[in-house]
This record gives sequence, structure tokens and C-alpha cells, in this order.
Amino acid sequence: MAGKMRIGIVCSEFNFDITQMMLERAKEHAKFLDVEVVRVIMTPGVYDIPLAVKTLVKDKTIDGVVTIGAVIEGETEHDQIVIGQAARKITDLAVEYEKPIGLGISGPGMSRLQAEDRIERAKDAVESVVKQWKRLK
Repeated sequence: MAGKMRIGIVCSEFNFDITQMMLERAKEHAKFLDVEVVRVIMTPGVYDIPLAVKTLVKDKTIDGVVTIGAVIEGETEHDQIVIGQAARKITDLAVEYEKPIGLGISGPGMSRLQAEDRIERAKDAVESVVKQWKRLK
């Protein structure tokens, strides 16, 4: 039991009809991989994810973090700014804390239909974190 990986998940509430399904897929996949989800933090939006990620990576009992969100295209380029800033900071946190962080945030530039088609990608983010954790041990 000592070797079991423990992860946190940060999930955006924005576009919750999509991210809720992504969160369920991520939890199911973690269970399938015998990984314990010790904490889930909900954020208002994708832009808010990095601060919650930092809270989790600072926790010595958490081995990795999965981020979940759906950035759907609007009438401006706001979606590109949101995902660009969040992804950059998430990468910085992974390097700074030397813990894997999975980018399960779909977008930018996608429609709601494309976002629905990418719900399963949440499983890929879990898979990525687990693989990297095992390889870095």
C-alpha cells in the first residue's frame, strides 16, 4: 500500500456540463489505475487553476496533479489568453515542485461540440501524470 500513488485534481466549474463529465472520467480512470484521488479542488474557471495546483503540489502527501477544464471559443480571443496563461503557469509549477501535472484542459478555439468530443481526454491527463511519476521515481 505504501507504493500507491496519490493525486489531486483541479477542475474548472466554467462549462461545468462538460467539466463535470471530465472529472468523473478522471476519477474512474484513477481508480482503474489503482491511484488514490486524495483531494479535488473546484475553481471558478481555467484561469484560476494554477493557484489551486500550487496548493496541491506543496502538499507532501500528493504525488501529482491533474487539471481539468474546457476553454470554449467566444467572440474574442479571450479563450487563447486564458489557456495560454494557465498552461504556462501549470508548467512552471510542475518544474518548480518536481511533480507531474497533467494538462486535461481542452481548447482553445473549440466549439461546444468539439469540447464534448474531448471529454475522454481527462483520462489522458491522469495517464500522463501516472506514467511520469513512475518514470521519475
